[in-house]
Amino acid sequence: MQRLLLGASVAVLTAAALPASAQTQTASQTASVDDVIVTAQRRSESSQKVALALTVVSGETLDDRNIQTVNDLENTVPSLEVDSQLGGGQPQFRIRGVGLTDYAANNTSTVGIYVDEVAYPYGVMTQGLLYDIARIEVLRGPQGTLYGRNTTGGAVSVITNAPTDHVAAGLNLSYGSYDAAKMEAYVSGPVVDTLTARLSVAAESGGAWQYNRDTGESLGDKDTKAARLRLTWRPSAQTDVDLNLHYSRDESDGRGLRLITTPFTAGGGRVYPIDTDHRITGWGISPYFAQLIGASPNAKPFRDNEGKGVSLRLNQDLNWATLTAIASYETFDRNEFNDWDATASNEAGTFFFNDIDTSSQEVRLASPAGGRVQWLAGVYHANESVDGGFYSDFSEAKSLAFWMSTTYGQKVETTGVFGNVDYRLTDRLTLVGGLRYEDETRELNNFKTEVLAPTPSVRATTSKSQEMGEWTGKLGVEYTLSDDILTYANVSRGVKSGGFTTYNSGLPDQLEPFKFEELIAYETGLKSSFFQRKLQFNAAAFYYDYRDQQLQGILYTRTGRVGRMINVPKSHIQGAEIEAVWRPLPNLTVTQALAYKYGEYDEFFFVNATATEAARDKVTGEYNTIVYSDRAGERLPFPKWDYKGSIAYDWRMGDWGVEAQTNYAFRDEKFSTSANSIIDSFWLVNAGLTVRPMDGNYALGVYVNNLTDDYSEESRNRFISASTGSPNPPRTWGVRLSYRY
Repeated sequence: MQRLLLGASVAVLTAAALPASAQTQTASQTASVDDVIVTAQRRSESSQKVALALTVVSGETLDDRNIQTVNDLENTVPSLEVDSQLGGGQPQFRIRGVGLTDYAANNTSTVGIYVDEVAYPYGVMTQGLLYDIARIEVLRGPQGTLYGRNTTGGAVSVITNAPTDHVAAGLNLSYGSYDAAKMEAYVSGPVVDTLTARLSVAAESGGAWQYNRDTGESLGDKDTKAARLRLTWRPSAQTDVDLNLHYSRDESDGRGLRLITTPFTAGGGRVYPIDTDHRITGWGISPYFAQLIGASPNAKPFRDNEGKGVSLRLNQDLNWATLTAIASYETFDRNEFNDWDATASNEAGTFFFNDIDTSSQEVRLASPAGGRVQWLAGVYHANESVDGGFYSDFSEAKSLAFWMSTTYGQKVETTGVFGNVDYRLTDRLTLVGGLRYEDETRELNNFKTEVLAPTPSVRATTSKSQEMGEWTGKLGVEYTLSDDILTYANVSRGVKSGGFTTYNSGLPDQLEPFKFEELIAYETGLKSSFFQRKLQFNAAAFYYDYRDQQLQGILYTRTGRVGRMINVPKSHIQGAEIEAVWRPLPNLTVTQALAYKYGEYDEFFFVNATATEAARDKVTGEYNTIVYSDRAGERLPFPKWDYKGSIAYDWRMGDWGVEAQTNYAFRDEKFSTSANSIIDSFWLVNAGLTVRPMDGNYALGVYVNNLTDDYSEESRNRFISASTGSPNPPRTWGVRLSYRY
């Protein structure tokens, strides 16, 4: 791998040494790093003037690196990981080691996801296509003041392209390995003098890179469609109103799992060896389960998800302040079948069905920019509803042999008030203070776990409620050493809501709510530019004091084990990040990002899963001895190191412009609590080449993902008796065509 990256660097440096005639700029460029305007703090400002750890990914970068979903961002943004537990459509976001691992749909992430300032509080809602995007801003560290609860780890803010004042249109087409095809298109421009519009559509198909070990049947075809209409009305210079209507449908295959670490013995006695080809998977569905979920008797893992939403945003210049009001409604219907034993055996088939509805309203006032005192204040209200649950096929599990259902309804209501002040004491020194109070009521209604067949019985029923009224906030200081160097230090408090474990249950302890978590973050950082802004260098160091951290734990009984969300009394995380963007030549850009983080449990007495499994009765399979231990000092289960980088170079060859780019990422090993094993570290290297006529509106390109065809796993799990891993795709390639009018 090191040789490969060295070779890429040499190739770039060689290109940099080409004659001047070959280095003619393909576009209007300068040798300085571009100044990026962001809205991370609810006002427009340069990213280098924002005193927090922030990474911006432009829409152009998304296209160049073939980033199609929020999951792919982990290969570009330092300290960010996005895993889909058990290979399903429920992503797990983690920033700086702070994240929630939970396959249920009713609990919110510790990382807030926003699209055009509208929150997507439940992870499964974020799985739509990324298309027609202006930029993505990833904020690291608690963002409670401006973004509210459930941003303990940070926030990911997606900003879509706005309508243009002139007529514009574009088309992107791609085709690649395993018949993967994708289309994006947009048209934008004025409708009448005061009204502009932008219509964007996207669709993708194919890409089935996995296959069934028994039948050879393929798995992994995508079938997604999405559309967005943005209308902007400007009746005066002081007023603009933006309407955003959007729709998405995902009828893709699911992700298959792979048998790892130990062979699997099915209920009928068949032994499945450890899979040696990472493209191998397997699945099965019983006739009863197929009928129960309304699927074909030969169904493979699938998704049938639909999302719809509308938001309305008003910006009104009052001269003394800017008034912003946002109202939104989002709905998401989830239907998803997964096979968690990855074989034809029906030991762990799972079907999720959820109806999610969220509505929110926010009103805020912000002072004009440029004053010695800049302030922002607002109020926020949201209602959330999650109904549904999941069916489980344990019909061929040795100790179960039945079909189960878990259903529930959940309602959440929250109201928050917030304010933030930046006070410039001198031309160089600024004090920052922010405070937010949020009151939340969370209700779990009519929770029921029951055996459906062969002998119906009710295992558990309950209704629970939980309330939270907590402060979040930030105190900080900023000092400008020069026009190009900003230093800062701050302390902030973030909280994440408590919640309910909605797994299959027959144990009263499993049904007790888990508490909200609290994080006090201490951070210092530097943002700088050197050499006439050819080099941009940013760094940050942090220490987190973590209380009541939410963790996916295990409850053991004599006959088996079940999952439950628990709270760890006390833990800590510390780390640092550096990011650099270097443009030594107008047509050469190099980016580098390195992040380190390490965490430990400080107070935690819990089940020792390794010792408990070792003490299991070899004859009966029962857990007659459940071992508990003091786990203080144990490392938190996230990778220590991650490294991301890219090299892009463009030049002119006759009447054509050529751009070559490579990007690469390294993720360190991490421990999988659910699988009780280590997920190995891995490298990912991608590359692309694009050519375009100097006087034309189109471009042709080729790309390769996972250039070295290395095997890697997104996550590992053990559910019932099968040990499985969720593999990342092998090497894939494709061609692209784009057109702009």
